Parts: sequence; structure tokens; C-alpha cells
Amino acid sequence: MLTPTPLRVALMSCAHTHAAGYAALLENRDDVDLVVADPDGFGDVSAGSVVGSYEEAWDRWADGPEAIVVTSANAHHRDLVLEAARRGVHVLCEKPLATTVADAEEMVAACRDAGVVLMTAFPVHFSPAVAALRTAAADGTLGEVIGLTGTNNGKLPAGRDWFADPELAGGGALVDHTVHLAQILDSLLGEPETVHAVTNRILWEDRAGDAETGGLVTLTYPGGLVATIDCSWSQPADAPTWGGLTLQAVGTGGQLQIDAFAQHVGGPGRWLPYGTDLDAALLEAFLGAVRAGEAVEPTGEVGLRTTRVVAAAQESVRTGQPVPLAAL
Repeated sequence: MLTPTPLRVALMSCAHTHAAGYAALLENRDDVDLVVADPDGFGDVSAGSVVGSYEEAWDRWADGPEAIVVTSANAHHRDLVLEAARRGVHVLCEKPLATTVADAEEMVAACRDAGVVLMTAFPVHFSPAVAALRTAAADGTLGEVIGLTGTNNGKLPAGRDWFADPELAGGGALVDHTVHLAQILDSLLGEPETVHAVTNRILWEDRAGDAETGGLVTLTYPGGLVATIDCSWSQPADAPTWGGLTLQAVGTGGQLQIDAFAQHVGGPGRWLPYGTDLDAALLEAFLGAVRAGEAVEPTGEVGLRTTRVVAAAQESVRTGQPVPLAAL
């Protein structure tokens, strides 16, 4: 069997905490030729050929990269994605897709018009537990689903202060930890009708500045179904892992609770995960989409829809009222 010609892939920025993991996985693939741009000088991603600017990454090959992985601060996603579209380069962009709905809409439209793949980095989409929930909801095992409650709790990311900078991140925990569950709910239910949210800054108040560190988002769907998302940075600094994601679905025929990161062993203070590597599954899907020239889930469109959910939640925090998604 012939080995495919390696895809030319540039990882753009080391700002996101996922950058090192993506780079290591890509470097270990025989079908990828990787360059890593570290314009902010974080210096802690050693996989691939590391360069100091985006320009060097764009120019690493005579014909440029065929695909990029955007792992910059959230506010910089737009410019990198639009440049990729201009060059005809496929994109996997970290979540949230953008810090504003207008930016996300522009990014999706630019990639569509250029005929390039745009996918959003939602690795939990590939969790077997999440797939089991989608199946149970679709085949009627749960009966009529009448409510869901989810948690995506974590630590305030260490060594990456931009996560708590509302200008660079677009917000705090509400932005960081709403979108994963919003994407799962989108795959089950579509878009909500209204969004209501509350936040506070009690946790990590010595480090988080003006960013919210705790939050609860309530989504109401057609027919009255309600889902909640606890999106707080509520893990202590000495916790053995970064956090986790759970979702409980209650239906007329039963209930199902999933824990996307339950597979681990270890004693007090130790967390050794096993099972499906969700980041590897995400990258496999993206590289396959690049070779086929057609995006697969999670697409840029779902990134846009979850950006709308976050924007509605932020407006709800500002006004104290539920916000219709159609108003955005």
C-alpha cells in the first residue's frame, strides 16, 4: 500500500494549552510534515520545526501549507483563518471559533467562498460516551428527552494569562467552558430558543482580574426542554487533572449520565487517563477532511452556532434577562 504524500501542516501559535498536545500528535504521524509558529515566544512546544513568526510558517514550503491548526489566543483566530482562506488553506481552529458572532460569521463565509475546509476543535465530539448519548437520544432509548444538565469544570489555565484577559479571550470561564457542551447539545437538539446566564468572580479572584470564573448557563429549546451548563473554573490548583465534562440526560423512558474523561487510574493526587485519545481522533478527522476536501463534524458552522450561544449568555449576564438567540 502506498504511503500518502505527507500533508504540509502549520500549527499557528503556541498560546493555547492544547498546542503542545496537537503538535506532538502531528509530529508522530508519517503523513504530516509539521512546522510550528511560536510568535509569542512561549518556548514550550518542541515538536516539529519551530519558527518564530507566522510569516516563516506560511513560507516554510514553496507552495505554502496545505492546512493550518489555529491555537492562538481567541481574539487572533479571525485574522489567521481569513488569511488561510485567502491562500486556499484548510483550517482546524481552536474553540471558541471567535470572540464575536460577526467575526465567526465572516470566518465561516470566507472559508466557504474559498472552498476550504473549516473545522472547530471540539475533541469531546469524538468521545465514545458522547456518541452513546447521541445514539440513545436518536433511537428512542430514553423516550422523549425532557431535560439535560452538564458540567465542564476546570482550572484557570496556568502559564497562559491571556485566558483571563477579556480582550484576548473574549471573556473568562463563560467563554472557555460553555462551548464544548453547547456543541454536544447542538448535535442532540439543534439551536436553543433562549439563553439565560449568571456569572461571578469569586473563584481565582487573585488571578482572574475582570474575567468571570464561575457561571451557569440555561438553554431553553422548542417545546420547553431545558438544559443547563455549569461552566466554572472550579478545580483547585492541586487537583490531579485539569477538570472534566459530564452530561446527564433525563427522558420519559429513562436517564443516561456520561463522563467524557472517566477512564483513568490512580490514587490520591494521581490521574492516569486511558481509552480513546480524543485529540488524536479530532486530528484524524481533520486530516481526512483535508485529503477529501470536505469538512466533517465538528464544522465551522457549529463553531459559529456555539459562538452565538456564548454571545447570548454574555448579553443575558449584562441584562439579567433571557436572550432569544434569534435576536443576535
